Amino acid sequence: MKCTILHEGKGRMRVHVCAVRMTLHRADVLEAYLNGQDNIQKATVYERTGDVVLTYRGSRKDAAALLAAYRFDNEELEVLVTSHDSRKINQEYQEKMVSLVAGRVFRNVFLPAPIAAAYTVWRSIAFVWKGVRCLLHRKLEVEVLDALSITASLLRGDYSTAGSVMFLLTVGSLLEEWTRKKSLDDLARSMALNVDKVWVRTPQGEVLVPLTRVHAGDEVVVRSGNMIPLDGMVLEGEAMVNQAALTGESMPVRKTIGATVYAGTVVEEGECVLVAKAEGGANRYDKIVAMIEESEKLKSGTENRALQLADRLVPWCLAGTVATYAFTRNVTRAISILMVDFSCALKLSMPLAVLSAMRECGEYHITVKGGKYLEALAKADTIVFDKTGTLTRATPQVVQVVPFSGCEEQEVLQLAACLEEHFPHSMANAVVRAARERGISHEEMHSEVEYIVAHGIASRVGGTRVVIGSAHFIFEDEGCTIPAGEQAKFDALDPQYSHLYLAASGVLAGVICIADPLRPEAAQVLHKLRKLGIAQTVMMTGDSDRTARAIAAQVGVDRCFAEVLPEDKAAFVRDAKAEGHTVVMIGDGINDSPALSAADIGIAIHSGAAIAREIADVTIRADSLEELVTLKAIANALQKRVGSNYRFVLSFNSALILLGALGILPPATSAMLHNLSTLGISLRSMTDLLEQKNEG
Repeated sequence: MKCTILHEGKGRMRVHVCAVRMTLHRADVLEAYLNGQDNIQKATVYERTGDVVLTYRGSRKDAAALLAAYRFDNEELEVLVTSHDSRKINQEYQEKMVSLVAGRVFRNVFLPAPIAAAYTVWRSIAFVWKGVRCLLHRKLEVEVLDALSITASLLRGDYSTAGSVMFLLTVGSLLEEWTRKKSLDDLARSMALNVDKVWVRTPQGEVLVPLTRVHAGDEVVVRSGNMIPLDGMVLEGEAMVNQAALTGESMPVRKTIGATVYAGTVVEEGECVLVAKAEGGANRYDKIVAMIEESEKLKSGTENRALQLADRLVPWCLAGTVATYAFTRNVTRAISILMVDFSCALKLSMPLAVLSAMRECGEYHITVKGGKYLEALAKADTIVFDKTGTLTRATPQVVQVVPFSGCEEQEVLQLAACLEEHFPHSMANAVVRAARERGISHEEMHSEVEYIVAHGIASRVGGTRVVIGSAHFIFEDEGCTIPAGEQAKFDALDPQYSHLYLAASGVLAGVICIADPLRPEAAQVLHKLRKLGIAQTVMMTGDSDRTARAIAAQVGVDRCFAEVLPEDKAAFVRDAKAEGHTVVMIGDGINDSPALSAADIGIAIHSGAAIAREIADVTIRADSLEELVTLKAIANALQKRVGSNYRFVLSFNSALILLGALGILPPATSAMLHNLSTLGISLRSMTDLLEQKNEG
């Protein structure tokens, strides 16, 4: 793609795309492509001028190279574009608004009064019928107020006021519809850019590719703990699949060759190869929108209170109208009150504020599954951390292999990697990576693998039972022993490392020492969370007490629990909730799933196990724990905005009612100010809650 740099500053440039007619679709594809690049913070494409504004990190040369390498005829990039894009929505509603205003001006200027009056009466039928329909359903809602105000104006022969009221109501409805669709679309687009990667089997071996590049007929490999990325049929293997997200059933379902599997379900045990039934990007946007619409059922208490209050205030508005007419005998003043209601602003601005907060979370690579979780986060006072992969780096390193029973280091690491390669946990990944870096081949040497959650792995190699896992699993559950004469060697193991124990035939064969470095931002993040309202920080881990306490001292948590099982984490969360605390649980592994489910808000690391992400209410990227601070800050700011919206809506509309009752504001002016205030509060609700974005 050829382009000209119009102007630039540090980390930012504006370029003009040359010799290409920039259509809406082309602009969307280019924008989606650029925003999906790691070194691009934000890209905005202006289709009318053919300009692109880039905010980037890193070198100017790399940003320019991305633009130069782009091709408009690249079909693989088409899947990045959603089926309902923001540009089409904006264009559609711009055209509707222009038509509405132009029609209004034409009728006022060119139509004779009798024809204009007849048109007004004809237009009023739809509004009056809405009010009548509400009454027939025994509901007293805002449509009744609208119908009464229009009918009263027509009966008085005031066709101008009736026409103005209907025009303003239509404008308000159009703007409400646009703001809602725009908010939903912005949220869906921000989530759709988080493209997952999957393992695809090719003649050259397994290749990790973006989900959007998976085509119908491709063979996708899914292992234990991973989510099935798209619908397909099992070609090889056998797996126990958790379909709770799809069917609600709690027990996993056995899937064998020929069985159909569905996107969004999770492999709990085993592994399988499936044949994809559709393109990886097909219907991705629609599924995300469906998830958002489903999440709207999880409305926060704030949203529900707003809706209930809006409905309860309608009879009071009606009573005020009757009282005003009874005291003043002035129909105009009474109609002025009918022009104003609290319902529109309350019913629109509160949900928009929540949708906007969820969209803003998406900009920070945080996925929130419902408004009620943001409200709960604002109230949260206790946060429980898993250690490995959460407070510590998600990529621990093998620093030492200590052999026992006459084994060699290479033999211990080879056998450990063979068992661990099937399970997507950070320590398992460290073992597999260490074997690969040392050039150790670990072809399948074992028979059926048994994975005991939070304990370890058991298998048989050449008829010998081999186990690997925690000290609790190896020495207590499995009853393994330390070889004679090697107790001193065992006692000398460095306590600062996490240990994986490997045993064969009931005797210790080796210990793999893994460095699990603390995230550099962890201590600072906990300090910031305390400032944002978190009173108690807790760390829970299956590691040894010595290792856990060393990490706890560095990070500064209030309480630390070591050598705990998944049920222990969940029990602690339930007990804390029973004491009246609002509890956040954050983890990344299969073993964290019970606690994530038990917490008021479960937060999963995106790079962790898929089942943890599926169960969690919120998902954050693994790059930095600063996203927790951002999430808590957005939740707190949302509650402040909601309170501010309440105060503004109630005070401003009350003032309009008072001025109308006093005869200061005529009906048309009351209607105009009411609709403008509703639009203003709605647009404000759509703005970002945090003033500055984090880098990245």
